[in-house]
Amino acid sequence: MADDYTDDLRLAHLLADDADSISSDRFKALDLHVMAKPDLTPVSDADRAVEESIRRTLSRTRSRDAITGEETGSTGSSSRRWIVDPIDGTKNYVRGVPVWATLIALAVEDEVVMSVVSAPQLGRRWWAAQGQGAWTGRSLMKATRCEVSDVRRLEDASLAYSSLGGWEERGRLEDVLALMRRVWRTRGYGDFWSYMLLAEGAVDIAAEPELEVYDMAALVPIVTEAGGTFTSLAGEPGPWGGNALATNTHLHDAVLSFLGSLPDDGSDPDWPSHGPGSVTPLHGR
Repeated sequence: MADDYTDDLRLAHLLADDADSISSDRFKALDLHVMAKPDLTPVSDADRAVEESIRRTLSRTRSRDAITGEETGSTGSSSRRWIVDPIDGTKNYVRGVPVWATLIALAVEDEVVMSVVSAPQLGRRWWAAQGQGAWTGRSLMKATRCEVSDVRRLEDASLAYSSLGGWEERGRLEDVLALMRRVWRTRGYGDFWSYMLLAEGAVDIAAEPELEVYDMAALVPIVTEAGGTFTSLAGEPGPWGGNALATNTHLHDAVLSFLGSLPDDGSDPDWPSHGPGSVTPLHGR
């Protein structure tokens, strides 16, 4: 019998409620303080305040659990680990673009079993728990089930991405451009939103060449519980590989033949492959 993560899911919604209140209050604030981190990505006082709020609540309600957050790193050594990105899409946030979200996930023994993605300026929230499906709506009581599309040919597929710069830096720009020429449609929705649209069946493929585990963890159960597949570009399941490919499952191998490490795809043999304990630090979002 599968473990029941209903209580953890309810807690994650409460954490998201508090996060939404903090981040929405600071969105477009004239006194928003923005700094550059060592990797030159921005961090605002709202990012830090959201993560601090989530950590405070977890310290009271799940004191034995470990936590990994974008702004404060990892604490604790439990087999249960909460993984938090306080504001995914900080560059949008600081420029006044309303496409950003708080990502909250729970991993147990290196498997992400529950997550919530909350985008208050879009008026949307997505969530999933192992064996309970993926859902979207404004609350647990007002929800619609998410299901990926049934598109089976690349020529009919819609591809979502964040930018082309990362692919160019990794020497894979021509590969992704070849895929873009093959599919029906491409759009740069970016960040969490590409993967939530995939879970809803609105797009069929989402991929990024460099990500941190906190960028991806909350996306995984929502995609997979909606019927999709989420792996690294090396085909490793889950958020541990430093990059991401999510599809409606039907298209996964076909896309890996362009971007990943399938045996006869002509890909770079030095393309990185990492396990759960060795995620390479890369640029955040």
